Amino acid sequence: MVTTNSIELECKSLEQKNLEDLVEAQITEVPPIFGLPPITLDDKKPHVSASSFAIPIIDFASLHEDAVSREGVVEKIKEAAEKWGIFQVINHGVPLSVLEDIKDGVVRFHDEDPEVKKSYFSHGFSGNFVYHNNFELYSSKSGNWRDSFAGYMAPYPPNPEDLPVACRDAMFEYSKHVLSLGSLLFQLLSEALGLSSEMLKSLDCMKGLHLICHYYPPCPQPELTLGTSKHTDNTFITILLQDQIGGLQVLHQDCWVDVTPIPGALVINIGDFLQLMTNDKFISVEHRVLANKVGPRISVACFFSSSMNPNSTVYGPIKELLSEENPPKYKEFTVPEYTKGYIEKGLDGTSYLSRYRI
Repeated sequence: MVTTNSIELECKSLEQKNLEDLVEAQITEVPPIFGLPPITLDDKKPHVSASSFAIPIIDFASLHEDAVSREGVVEKIKEAAEKWGIFQVINHGVPLSVLEDIKDGVVRFHDEDPEVKKSYFSHGFSGNFVYHNNFELYSSKSGNWRDSFAGYMAPYPPNPEDLPVACRDAMFEYSKHVLSLGSLLFQLLSEALGLSSEMLKSLDCMKGLHLICHYYPPCPQPELTLGTSKHTDNTFITILLQDQIGGLQVLHQDCWVDVTPIPGALVINIGDFLQLMTNDKFISVEHRVLANKVGPRISVACFFSSSMNPNSTVYGPIKELLSEENPPKYKEFTVPEYTKGYIEKGLDGTSYLSRYRI
């Protein structure tokens, strides 16, 4: 018989810290290492459905028709970035077949022989491809109910042999399309700020792309844990692909709002770096993922961030947005410096961005 105590003992071995093995062992209780403190569990209760608050949905179909149509899309992005910090895009140009293949690639990797997956296991961040349970497991009070693998896809793509065969082609193909979409989004966000189209790209916001694929196994007691704890992203923007199971929520006007899955849509959220650079004009949205008895849930997050890779660019509030009435609210930073502190803090429900306020 598999008991919670025996599973907890297994979890103390780094190589055993992946949830898929625990689920396959048919556990019926959440191991204590993944349990949330009572105050966090209380925070899980208040939320509203998308019918009460609607996450903005922006259609890119008319974007290239004429200047008026583009201005309409820019205005919708501006409103979403200022009021929500998140929106969904449809007709974005990434083929449905590419979206499906990257999700399938995540499943294919997790269906691999345990020894194959174990060869990629790490709780660090070095390497072109790493597989882990929780990057924050040793800095937070509890683990999250998910397994993940990640790779840096830009500016220096990995060698093909560095990626597992199960997801190699899907990661390269999806990243190619995300970089193209990201270029367009940074243009539109620049215009939404009243700046030239190329401003954000000229400030090296596209200097790095970190692709993180999450695998949320079914949870026997979803009320006792979270798939991902409340946090904001240490990115400029994040492009997220989620499957149809759901569970992603954002904090809006002190309410947790479901980000309802839309077939073929991509979720775009503003990250900490862009909130800092826009001097609070755009919002880095707090979000979380609920655990679920149904699964596995698959999501693919593309972080526009050089993370802890070398990047000497110094970022701060964009000078063109400042004035006597709107002085800088944040100190300058480099991405590796910010990311190091963000990771050390862990996903503890607090914002690391606040530490850079003047």
